[in-house]
Amino acid sequence: MLSQDTMLDLYADMVTARYYEERLQEEYLEGKQPAFDISAGPIPGELHLAAGQEAAAVGVCHHLRPDDTVTAPHRPHHVAIAKGVDLKRMTAEIFGRTTGLSSGKGGHMHLFDPDVKFACSGIIAEGCPPAVGAALAAKKRNTDSVAVAFLGEGAIDQGAFFESLNFASVHNLPAVFVIEDNDWAISMPKERVTDVEDGSERAAGFDMPGVRVDHDDALAVYEAAGDAIHRARDRNGPTLLEVQVHRRMGHFMWDPQTYRPEEDEEAALARDSIERLTSRLLSHGVDEDTLSELRSQAEKRVDDAIAWAKEQPHPAPEDAYEDVFVNPPSGVTTEEPDFELAEVTTDE
Repeated sequence: MLSQDTMLDLYADMVTARYYEERLQEEYLEGKQPAFDISAGPIPGELHLAAGQEAAAVGVCHHLRPDDTVTAPHRPHHVAIAKGVDLKRMTAEIFGRTTGLSSGKGGHMHLFDPDVKFACSGIIAEGCPPAVGAALAAKKRNTDSVAVAFLGEGAIDQGAFFESLNFASVHNLPAVFVIEDNDWAISMPKERVTDVEDGSERAAGFDMPGVRVDHDDALAVYEAAGDAIHRARDRNGPTLLEVQVHRRMGHFMWDPQTYRPEEDEEAALARDSIERLTSRLLSHGVDEDTLSELRSQAEKRVDDAIAWAKEQPHPAPEDAYEDVFVNPPSGVTTEEPDFELAEVTTDE
């Protein structure tokens, strides 16, 4: 049975992650209405939010240490918060400011915090190979560190996923693969593109345990993840874990979700993992004042991070030439070309 303190820690990170997504949604839409302009507002570009998926992140990451590696997909904020990524610097990165994790150049899909060994990517299933690499490094260094790769259910048909599971199994690596099943791969329901209803069944082809948690239940995820992570630390090999979560928002901000039946949205909103954990805490004698205080602390932490990020400077245009593999030779960007471009004409 989980201790009350552990359940409160899970709750604190869950309400932080939920409020963070809700506040980012507000900030993102500023200046982008009524005619949607993806480049306008304080957060340019796309934004993929994970409201409804908090149970998977906290249930897994609360077993991890700073020396354990975590990779996440393009919907990463809840995992980053649960892993302990610096919230202010992460927010500054999302807002494209110089004090961000990558000096504002990576944006929300390319967060990287080496202090807690966290990274994410916008490429489907891309986090699996780096996580396997980190697990291989831990084994070769003879440490008990583990690596965890989060991915969506729409990524389990990708070659990188299969290759990573195969490599991790063959080399008996301390890796855990966590599938967050929110039922929708962008606009496509899982059953139209994947031949198994339970993604954890993919583990059978790689001689590793496959476990599925069928509900948005942080405590059930915590129990299942604990077994998988302890197994990895004890050098007993990788595990594939699938967690049923739900998507409370569109695939990306400004997604009209015309492909999604109204009853599916209603069902998703009805199975709220935070409400489920709240009920469990109240039934275990935690009073509402305690939960209210945790929510207030979470909201203050998020609001402070956003306010701080918005005060940070934007990168200068010339900063585009820093932190790249090859910088242009001196003078290349300032000299006028010594040739004239021919005029291009087209026949009517």
